[in-house]
Amino acid sequence: MRRTPTQNHLLAALPADIYGRLLPELELATLPRGWAICEPGCTLDHIIFPTSSIVSVLNPLEDGAAPEVAVIGNDGVVGLAELMGGGTTRNRSVVQSAGHGYRVRVGVMQRAMDNEVPLRHLLLRYALSLSTQMSQTAACNRFHRVDQQVCRLLLMCLDRWASNRLSLTHERMANLLGVRREGVTEATRNMAAAGLISYVRGCVTILDRPGLEARVCECYAAVRIEVDRLLPGNAQSAALPVQGGKPLRATRDRIAA
Repeated sequence: MRRTPTQNHLLAALPADIYGRLLPELELATLPRGWAICEPGCTLDHIIFPTSSIVSVLNPLEDGAAPEVAVIGNDGVVGLAELMGGGTTRNRSVVQSAGHGYRVRVGVMQRAMDNEVPLRHLLLRYALSLSTQMSQTAACNRFHRVDQQVCRLLLMCLDRWASNRLSLTHERMANLLGVRREGVTEATRNMAAAGLISYVRGCVTILDRPGLEARVCECYAAVRIEVDRLLPGNAQSAALPVQGGKPLRATRDRIAA
């Protein structure tokens, strides 16, 4: 498949003239699985717009745990703290699913934000959507069942991935969610028995997306709706979120799947 920067939804949402001025500065980058793009306290030379990769934003704790607080894929950008003037962050950003993205020097992007008002507004809205995702993830991990958390993780990854196959082991999912591996194993076994997924050697294949959406807690839909509200050009591949068998609708102008 031909690679292009517009496979990232933020870049695709830019006005044509701004995109044209930014295009010469965009450099295709390979994102290997396990690469730590950003470590706590470190500054970045480049920010990255993923196109075919998933990046996990982790919150390292003193006991060695590092639960996932956000997922970034073709919907966003890695390195937002640099652009917002924070310089560094205490989070760790690691490539969860290998792929590609486009990188641009931090200084170039900061000057573009200063000069291009639509770009600045777009990235500020994305920052708000990312904040919503982080706060909803924290609530979900505290109050909802493990099987609901697993459903949320799978659906959020699926929204940012070009295939229904996800490379996720039980151990990896447990680490991302901050739960026991046995709980993830039981949850995926029940989903597989219900025909929702199949799991073979660390690869999860989604067989029945509507079925997952019917089981997931409200956190997934809350984030999806907020992303669609803030970033109207950021159409995702999923069907309309459902809960309890009824579609969730929050805005008149929700983008069709």
